[in-house]
Amino acid sequence: MIDLHTHTFFSDGVLIPSELVYRAKFLNYAAIAITDHIDYSNMDFVIPKIVEVSKVLTDNYEIFVLPGAELTYIPPKLIGAATEKCRKLGAKIIVVHGETKAETVPPQTNLSAVKADIDILAHPGFLSEEEAEIAAKNDIKIEITTRNFHKKTNDAVARVALQKSAKLVLNTDAHQPDNLLTKQIIKETLAAAGLEENYYEIMLKNSREIISKYQKGAKER
Repeated sequence: MIDLHTHTFFSDGVLIPSELVYRAKFLNYAAIAITDHIDYSNMDFVIPKIVEVSKVLTDNYEIFVLPGAELTYIPPKLIGAATEKCRKLGAKIIVVHGETKAETVPPQTNLSAVKADIDILAHPGFLSEEEAEIAAKNDIKIEITTRNFHKKTNDAVARVALQKSAKLVLNTDAHQPDNLLTKQIIKETLAAAGLEENYYEIMLKNSREIISKYQKGAKER
């Protein structure tokens, strides 16, 4: 399993990175990204810490750990600049906190995100055809999420993304241990999104495409 959207106590998760990663390893994860909530107030502090611990954990556990960031409530016109700054600080995977219908995310966040040099648009709410087309063109993956509240629009997101050939990935947006992936969670999430259970193999392939930018031959499980 691969999960490219998780949180630690560097933002609003409950676990330190080492415990989060070991719990994922115990569940037979192949790779995990630590993508704590980031804006201009904390990126200089959080990202270097995540970069450091990701290397330590990758070197000592049999799991590939990617340092990342979830750009959260960034003014839409600044998403591109914030992405560039996060990458300079060492973040590999860049996720943008999309326009979930569970929160009051700034309008135009989705559109600005798919025009930027990001990797994943997370829980985008009701993805528009324009957003899906741009994401497909720019090879930005669209997230199907297992997280409560955010997952209520998964079916609409999947339908529009597939119509426009945008690639889907499955992530947890984990904030606590019981949020991590299991076979049952995967099965239930895909079914609710109108996707066949075996579609997870395609989603894994899409996740590996992101990982391959940063590591050749990431371990598969």
